[in-house]
Amino acid sequence: MSKINILGVDFDNKSFKQFQNEFIGRINMHQSTFTVTANPEIVMAANENPEFMKILNYDADYITPDGIGIVKAAQMLGTPLQERVTGYDLFTWLMRVASERNLRVYLIGAKPQVIHAVQEKVAREYSGIQLVGAKDGYFNEDLEIVAYQIERTEPDLVFAALGSPKQEQLLALLRKNLLPALMMGVGGSFDVFAGAVKRAPLFWQNAHLEWFYRLITNPTRWKRMLVLPKFVVNVREAKKEKK
Repeated sequence: MSKINILGVDFDNKSFKQFQNEFIGRINMHQSTFTVTANPEIVMAANENPEFMKILNYDADYITPDGIGIVKAAQMLGTPLQERVTGYDLFTWLMRVASERNLRVYLIGAKPQVIHAVQEKVAREYSGIQLVGAKDGYFNEDLEIVAYQIERTEPDLVFAALGSPKQEQLLALLRKNLLPALMMGVGGSFDVFAGAVKRAPLFWQNAHLEWFYRLITNPTRWKRMLVLPKFVVNVREAKKEKK
């Protein structure tokens, strides 16, 4: 199956390698491409917001399973996904591609000190990138104005770390305007990339406990984590309805 539906959201059933191959092809062709990296929080938010669900299923070109919860839910529903494909892994890979190819990159999101640290890291470790814009997420302009500002820089890649649904709303505007770039929402990836937040060690990742590592290292996330039990309950109910 090319698409796997989880609580109304259509995920692309592709491996990391398949996403890489398709993204390279679309970058080569300068195709306008809007990618959502969706975890259980995003799925639950879409179930409560019809406009957000519409963006995911009608405006986005790709939806990747970012989070082991999505992979487990697909298994529970009897429609397994090939593998987890995280937004952070795609982001760092695309940044390497951009550096190798001297691509034009626009970054938007995170706190001012974080986006500044990201700029410094790009200059230091990804010197081939043409960084045409780096804007923090604390702006007051309407998204339409911000979209216009981004379009004027003529980027090849756009990464938005504004949190959902704001980052997807912005990228949907750029997609509707057919900006010839690959655009992706990356959530908290800038914080990890800049070193402001530590990513879970491989042991935790391989044990599928990255979410728990984030919780114990940042207890303020507990309210956000409350959505996970509700997600599991909803998936179980969906499984019963399929029988």
